Amino acid sequence: MMMIPKRNSFDLWEDLFNDPFFDSHESKVMRTDIKEHDDCYDIIIDLPGYEKEDIKVDIDNGYLTVCATMNKDNEEKSKGKFVRRERYFGECSRSFYVGDDIEVEDVKGSFKNGTLKLEIPKVEEKEKETKKYINID
Repeated sequence: MMMIPKRNSFDLWEDLFNDPFFDSHESKVMRTDIKEHDDCYDIIIDLPGYEKEDIKVDIDNGYLTVCATMNKDNEEKSKGKFVRRERYFGECSRSFYVGDDIEVEDVKGSFKNGTLKLEIPKVEEKEKETKKYINID
């Protein structure tokens, strides 16, 4: 005989969305693909629901950072009560090391159908200077 704990209330929606498949922490992750070509890298990031104006990309100390902000106030107002809220509102960001030789002007970006595509050119690494020593007589 199997024992099932007694429940005070039965809520189908609560049971359904408590499933790990619907884990809300995953919504804050920027799903990203990086593709290598002969002369560049493509960084392709899924940002569904964002507008182009909500996305900022910068480079600082060799790190390219993508920051996207979604404001809860931007969604249309309607009557009714939410039974479940899983869409993420707020700010999320992700950084990638692209090297100290890449400048903002070198990167090409486009945003279409909720997908951000950044083209980062490949640059030749500067040869590390060999250490020079003073000749002692």
